[in-house]
Amino acid sequence: MDEKKFIVNSTSLSGISSTWLGAIDESRSRQTIELAIPPEFEGPGGAYSPEDLYVLSLLNCYLATFKFVAEKSRLVFSEIKGEGVLFVEKGSEKSLWMSRVELHFTLNGCLQNERALALMEKTKNNCMIINSVKTDVQFTFTANS
Repeated sequence: MDEKKFIVNSTSLSGISSTWLGAIDESRSRQTIELAIPPEFEGPGGAYSPEDLYVLSLLNCYLATFKFVAEKSRLVFSEIKGEGVLFVEKGSEKSLWMSRVELHFTLNGCLQNERALALMEKTKNNCMIINSVKTDVQFTFTANS
């Protein structure tokens, strides 16, 4: 497999109270996003934080992988909704780390709920971003007709 590259960039002024902009590589960019240190870490909040992007990345990696698996398996559904919760705590050396992420997915408009749940379970092991982190990632799945 050819190596794939994904390039991002950000620029920020000094100080924890200022927001900054991040963007994907110009060849793929559609817009920039505003980022900020969250209030939990003495920042202003009001924009995406690195922590938000982390859990959003895990959530959407799973969602994208499931869409791929479902299409290749010819599983028909109307929508998939996901929600993620990130837990940050002090580790054994008193440094903060992202200890756990809970991801919940609801699949709607699927007539094959048992098959859908089996594919959702299978997808957990195929998400490259989730497979690349040491954070404990926990899943719950619901499928509705």
